[in-house]
Amino acid sequence: MDEILLARWQFGITTVYHFLFVPLTLGLSIMVAIMETMYVRTDNELYKRMTKFWGKLFLLNFSMGVVTGIVQEFHFGMNWSEYARFMGDIFGAPLAMEALTAFFLESTFIGLWIFGWDRLSKKLHAACIWIVAFASNLSAFWILAANSFMQNPVGYALNNGRAEMVDFFALITNPYVANQFPHTVLSGVVTAGIFVLAISAYHLIRGTHLEVFRTSFKMGLVWSIIGLFALMGSGHLQTQFIAKNQPMKLAATEALWESADPAPFALAAVIDEKNQTNTFELGVPGALTFLAHDSFKGEVKGIKELQAAAVAKYGPGNYVPDVKALFWSFRVMVIAGMVMMGITLLCALLWYKGKLEAYPIALKAMLFSLPLPYIANSTGWFVTEGGRQPWIVVGLQKVAQAASPNVTAGEIWISLIGFTVVYGVLAIAAGYLAVKFIKQGPVDTKPSIPAATAAKGATLWN
Repeated sequence: MDEILLARWQFGITTVYHFLFVPLTLGLSIMVAIMETMYVRTDNELYKRMTKFWGKLFLLNFSMGVVTGIVQEFHFGMNWSEYARFMGDIFGAPLAMEALTAFFLESTFIGLWIFGWDRLSKKLHAACIWIVAFASNLSAFWILAANSFMQNPVGYALNNGRAEMVDFFALITNPYVANQFPHTVLSGVVTAGIFVLAISAYHLIRGTHLEVFRTSFKMGLVWSIIGLFALMGSGHLQTQFIAKNQPMKLAATEALWESADPAPFALAAVIDEKNQTNTFELGVPGALTFLAHDSFKGEVKGIKELQAAAVAKYGPGNYVPDVKALFWSFRVMVIAGMVMMGITLLCALLWYKGKLEAYPIALKAMLFSLPLPYIANSTGWFVTEGGRQPWIVVGLQKVAQAASPNVTAGEIWISLIGFTVVYGVLAIAAGYLAVKFIKQGPVDTKPSIPAATAAKGATLWN
């Protein structure tokens, strides 16, 4: 492999590791804050037990997200120095704001929340976790504001071969981030909801800590169903924005080689990238046009026409991303979402009828659905980032122009293997601790009385 491909693999691997933890942090932080708020309002110890149990898993996930995220920033100086030189004036601003606002809030108030039990008042302690939840999602906003410039450059001027920011407000109100941020937050809501449902299902199957996990399951149902429907809506809006502003990404994701009006949505296809055709395609007529335009009338431009336009605008080159990878990644994401929706609605119906625990197969299906949001998040991220290839900043800088010129393939191999091994060890350790905490279940907030003593006391009293 050459240096550029290795650098892309390294950043891709570290980003996938990091993004395994980010969505759960976004959604679960809010859920834990709601649980503690219910405890403050009702003074019901059940909600305190829920808060502490899910809060423990949140802290484990949060710490892994921080550790894996810090490494990413080193990549810009190590493997992508030309990108840092070209984009540093713009990319650095939202990253600095993320550190100065979101990260400082998170690190301060998460410490207060961890060590503040029984030291702070109930309301003040609950306020701490709300601030952590706000800061976690604010952090996502700043990161996505930086990423959105790479997808849709705004508020900049080119001076001396560099992109320089001339309008900070334009940067943070980028229409791309206005679509991407809600979609990312909602993916966190769904991830947290399925996470809570799956673990609750595990304990309901075993018949342990039933009071806690019946309530957690109900909350997870509401959280997941609202999140899934809202996520579908935000995804539709994002598709419409991409159809106008990144038509090549949409065309590649749909393997649409020729412009069409109306354009079909391909359910499956055998794609021949070399000859730029699909040798087999099973599609829904007009569905892609409807998704892009809210109407069955309207052209969706194809890859061939967009490639020709890009050559005319930017010069000779291949401006088509990896069609097969994008096509199937998107469909894996959609299928994962549909399966989550089906299982969640089934469990909601059984719960409504009071028959949920009488059908352990439904609970087992929910338990085994735990990997689905992570699969959907990872494939969705790949579509977002892979779809803008060969650009690292659309229309301004290609990936091949952004790599560090003096880093060798051997050096990247060493750091790639090193990061992958370290991340693998961390993942095993985090997985071990998570399984341990999950099996242990919530710890009673009141002093427990040994069963024998309790039975003896009951006998004497009677």
